[in-house]
Amino acid sequence: MGHSSRQLPPFPRPLGIFSPFIARQSETLTIKEKVVSLSGNSFDITLANGQPIFKVKGESLTLSNRMNVMDMGGNLLFCIRKKHLTIHTTYYAENPNGEEIFEVRSKFKLIGSKFIGHFTSASGQQEELIMEGDFTDTSAEIKDEASGQAVASIYRDRWNAREFLGGQQTYNVAIAPNVDMAIIVAMCICLDMKNNEGSSA
Repeated sequence: MGHSSRQLPPFPRPLGIFSPFIARQSETLTIKEKVVSLSGNSFDITLANGQPIFKVKGESLTLSNRMNVMDMGGNLLFCIRKKHLTIHTTYYAENPNGEEIFEVRSKFKLIGSKFIGHFTSASGQQEELIMEGDFTDTSAEIKDEASGQAVASIYRDRWNAREFLGGQQTYNVAIAPNVDMAIIVAMCICLDMKNNEGSSA
């Protein structure tokens, strides 16, 4: 279990939209996927100590394959949808008022995946996060584009064959202090949605 407590240096300022979910210290989230065929996939997301922090429920019967991200009080934080008729695969997050608050765009790479996330921080600053890695091997890094500093790292115990064969994935995500855990979760879900599209194509 020692590998599940990676530490990333603090980001120099708060980075994100949801102030209550800004990591106060180095955090590791566990994202556990539950595959439910008709209603869509869902995820349970916990802190390293097992405390639940987010719930994600999918709606696969909607045209844009919506994923609803909620806090543990059942309050909707945002929903993630796929944009149609775009050159690059693009996902976006809407808040409960229907306003777009976040966009994640896929860029083609011969090996692995590259995603670019755009949003405006609570401070009003425009942010760009770059996520690169091989998600089939389930390792990826999310960096702040401007500084090049890593803000999150995604990894999985690749020997978890029983879960893999069952179609259920469990990922660990190390998040740097001062970084919005909800935004990092959104990027992970976009990557998972893209992966699932690729495998069902």
